[in-house]
Amino acid sequence: MEEIFVIQPVFGAEAEVLHAEAVSLIESAGAAYSGSIFQNIREIDPATFIGKGKLEEAAELLAEKDVTVLFNGDLSPSQTLNISKALGGKKVIDRTTLILDIFALRAESSEGKIQVELAQLKYLYPRLKGKGEALSRLGGGIGTRGPGETQLETDRRHIRSRIHALETRLEGIAKRRTLLSERRKKERTITVALVGYTNTGKSTLLNALTGADVFVKDALFATLDPTSRAFEIEGVPFLLVDTVGFLQNLPHHLIDAFRSTLESALSCDLALIVCDAAGQYEMQLETTLSTLNELGFSAPYLVVMNKCDAAQNIRLPKDCVAVSAKTGEGLSLLKSRIFSAVKDKFVRAELFVPYAEMGEFGAVRGLLNERAVFYTDDGARILAIIPAVYSELFKRYRT
Repeated sequence: MEEIFVIQPVFGAEAEVLHAEAVSLIESAGAAYSGSIFQNIREIDPATFIGKGKLEEAAELLAEKDVTVLFNGDLSPSQTLNISKALGGKKVIDRTTLILDIFALRAESSEGKIQVELAQLKYLYPRLKGKGEALSRLGGGIGTRGPGETQLETDRRHIRSRIHALETRLEGIAKRRTLLSERRKKERTITVALVGYTNTGKSTLLNALTGADVFVKDALFATLDPTSRAFEIEGVPFLLVDTVGFLQNLPHHLIDAFRSTLESALSCDLALIVCDAAGQYEMQLETTLSTLNELGFSAPYLVVMNKCDAAQNIRLPKDCVAVSAKTGEGLSLLKSRIFSAVKDKFVRAELFVPYAEMGEFGAVRGLLNERAVFYTDDGARILAIIPAVYSELFKRYRT
């Protein structure tokens, strides 16, 4: 198992959280955490980011160790090479490289694999300029999984061509996704999106609400591809969509790479922003809202504090819904809050349609959701859920 040593630049109180995330990212990538060294940063060294003295200390500490070095931040190509040289030629990766490696490990759908490859190639492309020899030494392991392994030795023209081809394929997928979204809107399907920080239990919550059995794992970015499942609340049909999780300081180009995947969240009727009640929920909520705002998100949302069974005597935000997807605690309240948040989008009604008017009724019948139909001597009695925008079309049939 590949071992990874962490260089953690310290910028303040958030350093502890970022370091803990780095350890989790390492484990999610299937590697072993080997230790850390911290460096207070007052002024960034343009050549190596951290100071010469700290690099010498790290080089001495790692002299006899066969490890990969993770710089828990973003490095320029030259900084990566200079740090590697100062550490005796050890392989150096940054936070983005590690996240991309996990994405390559998790992507299962065709779209997910395209998005990961595109993000990797765009990240690697500027690092290929004049750096072929250094990159050719990377070999296998963390940071070289997926397309990176086959693309590092190709020329820049081929990579540009590949990036263009992938972007074209993604445009086609985005168009199909837009058509699907428009069809859902036309059918007035009420869509609820699960968004939030990675590893806060979104997939577990989806399973708890819908009775599904989607993949769940206690790891960062366990769910990369969007998952949709249907469920009902008081007879009203909903579509629940799980999305890729966010992370603090997630690079902008990674957010852009998964923009099409996140379209389901941007076009939803209601978002559930899921946080870990027992974790750094204030930071998680701030990170999620900041990322959504960058994407142009404007839908209404509910803040859901998951894992409340592990958060005893913790003061939670006002108006949040405290739940435990694992034990089922609070799920009834959550369903009630979801129902209340979207109740203006539909009307429950009992209709009576005389047999003589069935033909005319058939022209609009596809616009409602029939829950039950009872036939009488004079006509059909229909219990239905009608999208609010179409309510007037059925006014003459309502009893």
